[in-house]
Amino acid sequence: MNRLAQQGLRVMAIEQRQYNTYDGQIEIPREDIEKDLTLLGLAGLYDPPRLETTDAVRECATAGIKVHMLTGDHPSTAEAIAKEVGIIPTNRTSLPHSVATSLVKAASEFDAMTDDEIDALPTLPLVIARCAPSTKTRMIAALHRHRAFCAMTGDGVNDAPSLQAADVGIAMGLAGSDVAKGASDMVLTDDNFASIVNAIEEGRRMFDNIQKFILHLLTSNVAEVILLIAGLGFQDEAGFSVFPLSPLQILWINMLTSSFPAFGLGREKASYDIMRRAPHKLKHGVFTGQVIVDMIVYGTIMGTCTLLTFFIIVYGPGNANFGIDCNRYYSESCNTVFRARAAVFAELTWLILVSAWEFKNLRRSMFSLDPERTDGARFPFFKDIYENHFLFYAVVIGAVSVFPAVYIPGLNVQVFKHIGIGWEWGLSLGSVLVFVAGVEAWKACKRRFGWFAVGGVEEGSERKLGLKQGFINFSRAVSMRKSESELDRDMVLQTGGEKV
Repeated sequence: MNRLAQQGLRVMAIEQRQYNTYDGQIEIPREDIEKDLTLLGLAGLYDPPRLETTDAVRECATAGIKVHMLTGDHPSTAEAIAKEVGIIPTNRTSLPHSVATSLVKAASEFDAMTDDEIDALPTLPLVIARCAPSTKTRMIAALHRHRAFCAMTGDGVNDAPSLQAADVGIAMGLAGSDVAKGASDMVLTDDNFASIVNAIEEGRRMFDNIQKFILHLLTSNVAEVILLIAGLGFQDEAGFSVFPLSPLQILWINMLTSSFPAFGLGREKASYDIMRRAPHKLKHGVFTGQVIVDMIVYGTIMGTCTLLTFFIIVYGPGNANFGIDCNRYYSESCNTVFRARAAVFAELTWLILVSAWEFKNLRRSMFSLDPERTDGARFPFFKDIYENHFLFYAVVIGAVSVFPAVYIPGLNVQVFKHIGIGWEWGLSLGSVLVFVAGVEAWKACKRRFGWFAVGGVEEGSERKLGLKQGFINFSRAVSMRKSESELDRDMVLQTGGEKV
């Protein structure tokens, strides 16, 4: 039996006996039949994992997610299946003895241990066989004591306590009982473990895009605060402050220029390395250290560029002539201020739009977003920015809309409080180049020195798989047949006190 179980087979005993006594009973007691049986032999049933499960477990490993298998199978069967899909290593001789013996345990052995003994193990078991419902809840409790974030899959009535105890309970939609579905937080409609991994990837994509959305909006706000507060120092002959931007210019930028590119960032595809990072820490949320520092750095660069443009125009050819009451009316004395406002308006609009392309990835250069692309493109910038059609057209249309806002008579002077400009366009375009150079330099510093690298691993470097990822080496399933009952073996997904 052990030899069959070690091959990953579920072993069924076949026995017989003669039962001749029959007194007209409609139902014969089971205990009368199941005794004095003669063993005829053993049959091994191979219930192979789905072919995509191995790759899914490997992807969990590179994403910092550890997979535990809690099953009712024989320990040898459970160990063989775990080796096949890559939950435990095929060869454990290279591991310390204490670690190797902790990887696979029978439920009887695990349940006999105290909480202190479980916590003292070098690693929590990755496979527990012959599980009872209490075994699963104790395992989840142990994971929580290790400050791990835990997701649990289950299908039976007896899985309800563990589904409720886990941070995320996942019930099976096809094979799951109504009790399990009611106790769970979500239902997996196709009973496929790979679907859970795909959901994790999609969740990470959404989380990244929320960060990009927030960073884009807050960066422009920081720039406007710097520009407007510093602008309070520009005073006309009457001692009133002259605004570098009029109220309607600010409203135009915030409502029309910033909003649509930010929505476009919310539609970004997943980055190439999204499943190679460690899970983010729960205590930070979307406002990570990287987002906060980036917001300050980029906002400062943007605000400084616009402030310098206003300063150069007014104090250069304008001879520091701030006119009289230029915040409300146009006169010949306000010509310099109105021209400076138009240049700052165009410049800030373009900086905000270009920043949307820069924020497609918070660490990679805008000119090389995916270093692993296989299409052979030597300069993939245009292909990368056009990939997100909504974002591309939001930026292009927003950039073009500057010209009618600056030149349409009446709209420019009466509404936006600026006039048409000439050579000042050069300052606006030059500031865009300075801003791009500054953002690229900051990203290069983050990559070079590893600042804010998730899990201490920089882009492009390979993560070494170790036991803490729950995946050391793996082998492909040899059967081409898919099993519909693959998730009968309950899975626990663990991350180190962090959200996946």
